[in-house]
Amino acid sequence: MAEPLDTEDHIFENLQRQVDPKLSAAKSQAAQEREQEYYEKAQRRFGDLVGTNSTLPCTISSIRILNANNTRKGFLANIFDPLLSANQDRPYTLAEAIREVSIGADKLHKFDIFHEPISIFLDKPSQTDSSTTASDLDVYLSVKEKSRILLKTGTDVGNAEGSAYGTLLLRNVFGGAESININASLGTRTRSAYQATFETPILSNPDLRVEVGGLASSTDKSWASHEEVLKGGWAKLRWIAKGGHRHEFGYNGVWRQITGLASNASPTVRTDAGDSVKSSVSHTWITDRRNNPLLPSRGYYAKTISEIAGWGPLQGDVAFWKSEVETQTALSVPIPGVEGDSGVSFTTGIRAGVLYPLALASEPKAQASHLNDRFQLGGPTDVRGFRLAGLGPRDGTDAVGGDVYAAGSANLLFPVPGVGAERPFRIQAFLNGGRLLALKHSVRDGSKDRSTAQKSVYSTIAELGSGLPSMAAGIGLVYAHPVARFELNFSLPLVLRKGEDARKGLQFGIGINLL
Repeated sequence: MAEPLDTEDHIFENLQRQVDPKLSAAKSQAAQEREQEYYEKAQRRFGDLVGTNSTLPCTISSIRILNANNTRKGFLANIFDPLLSANQDRPYTLAEAIREVSIGADKLHKFDIFHEPISIFLDKPSQTDSSTTASDLDVYLSVKEKSRILLKTGTDVGNAEGSAYGTLLLRNVFGGAESININASLGTRTRSAYQATFETPILSNPDLRVEVGGLASSTDKSWASHEEVLKGGWAKLRWIAKGGHRHEFGYNGVWRQITGLASNASPTVRTDAGDSVKSSVSHTWITDRRNNPLLPSRGYYAKTISEIAGWGPLQGDVAFWKSEVETQTALSVPIPGVEGDSGVSFTTGIRAGVLYPLALASEPKAQASHLNDRFQLGGPTDVRGFRLAGLGPRDGTDAVGGDVYAAGSANLLFPVPGVGAERPFRIQAFLNGGRLLALKHSVRDGSKDRSTAQKSVYSTIAELGSGLPSMAAGIGLVYAHPVARFELNFSLPLVLRKGEDARKGLQFGIGINLL
């Protein structure tokens, strides 16, 4: 028999012995493979069981959500009580029951308060209960709630701006998937921005939500020699219609101030300096059929935004109707000899907008547009090869914006040699262009009657098609990160109008929906 001291020494020697990293990795890999194999076998057994008994009649006697300790029972009951057989006019088949419960589980995913996956278990009720029948099923959903508090800080660099930000997210505030989101950021161009929002689903429906929020921001708009200060709030109703079409209807009330004018600010900027109040309602419609929003190779995208301000009971001191449309189409380009997706794609994008002057309720004539409301065009996220706000009307060195615009782009993307089509890297060659115009016979010198304003808008739209647009071409590298799309392009301006600010050479852009 070994001495106790010898045994202890032997144990310490084993503990101090270095573990071979390769052996440790191999064991870990083997354990993962066993777990995956077990999971796949369980899935096959479940699939075989359902396939064999898919037409078997059954009734759902109860649905229980496990581990949802911070979520209201009434909130969950609105989702699952309608699935109980007691609330159905006919019994389920087993396949139907599983499908309906899976739809309910998908709804829980959309609330973003539970981790994935949500496990579903079926069981027979206790036979000691005389009220049960042989076809009864008890359904259990096992969930794991996400942390109710998320705090994140970081820095952003891109589009000629650097910023530091902090975000505080409170999930499931009252037990019904409500959220409070507070953001604060400080930057080189957006000097300060503070925003708080409260969002809640309606009737436990993840596709129907209400949001209210407020903001305060200060932004340096050096391209127009001023600083813009905003303070206001909004209320929005969001819903997803059949077919996946997304809608948003909202009201915005914002106090705007054009201040901090540079010493060389133009007369146009000085005229609009000071305070204004915008009171508006808006509607946004989006449909997205792309296979990848940041790096699409198939599908299409369309978006419309309509906003009306100062009309009728909306009040405020600016009045206009503003509408924008945006589309994108992506096509996969087959390569002879390459099976499957070649990674080569051709995308086209079009954006257009019009700012139609209206009369305030207390005035008979249409009002001139304000600098805050006009469109700006140019930069690495829309018309590449031009500086930020580099296209359109100018007063001296200031980009004062326009009332009508159109822009388009054609991009050919192909995989980086040696990297592979499955990686999110592409080389792109592009040709893009656009025009931004002020209203003909501009109302900026004063108000005008409604018929004259209408003629001015129509003639300005017609002028978009006269002559070539300002254009640029180039080649660049694209990286589709899960959060945003990064582009580093070399651009060469081809068509340039007097006063417009082009950029020849390298240009870096970050965005979610680039032209």
